[in-house]
Amino acid sequence: MPAPRTTPRTVLLTGAAGGLGTLMRDLLPAHGYALRLFDVRPVEGAPEAITADLNDTAALREAVDGVDAVLHLAGISLEAPFEKILRSNIEGTYRLYEAAHEAGVARIVSASSNHAVGYTPRPQGAEPLIPVGTPRRPDTLYGLSKAFGEDLAQFYWDKYGMETVSVRIGSCFAEPTTVRMLSVWMSPADGARLFHAALSARGVGHTVVYGSSANTRLWWDLTSARALGYEPQDDSEPFAAKLIAAQGELDPDNEAHAYLGGQFVTDPPIWPY
Repeated sequence: MPAPRTTPRTVLLTGAAGGLGTLMRDLLPAHGYALRLFDVRPVEGAPEAITADLNDTAALREAVDGVDAVLHLAGISLEAPFEKILRSNIEGTYRLYEAAHEAGVARIVSASSNHAVGYTPRPQGAEPLIPVGTPRRPDTLYGLSKAFGEDLAQFYWDKYGMETVSVRIGSCFAEPTTVRMLSVWMSPADGARLFHAALSARGVGHTVVYGSSANTRLWWDLTSARALGYEPQDDSEPFAAKLIAAQGELDPDNEAHAYLGGQFVTDPPIWPY
């Protein structure tokens, strides 16, 4: 049985104007959260949202003041030049942690990524699922920034006792769009369930979990996520036949199919498109 949980009242949602942030703005309130919104871009339909960069210390201090927890989804989510990754994903995340620490925020749930371990070979046949303890093998500068984020979270737990759940997100869309995504897809509803579990479970310290639905073709081990109380309800398999008919099965001799990071290993999409 999962440990008893308490639900934070107010959660700062960074990256609220992004794709995943927009989904969570709609879904998380049903789990009992009042959301304070933060993004470098204006959040459509939310005039009260804080519009600022993560490196704006004054804005961050305003954003974290009085919140119970942070759901950190902001940052660059594709490959980019190092200077942009450094400012947004590394320096920005550090400044968020500093502001949260100074404000006494007890919990951050942070968007890590499967690309922190992207050069891990994907399981084939009867091979075991990839554990959260697998060595980090980033596939891009973006993936490297997510490995930094996990280390930063561990440091703030060890040094200051600030808890973090680092969620190695796969792909969170209404439905999977590639054959690879059948293995790493997280439905938006399951995403909200996982973030709720990560925000509300007791005694997480620094916990790393994989973020996906209970997919039939799953590549990684969801044990640490389930230990938080996460109970995924969805599976990508209903989309499989159509995608395989259009794209074919994964080819183990294709480098983009052989590793967990997929296209990021061979030809990563560049931010911004």
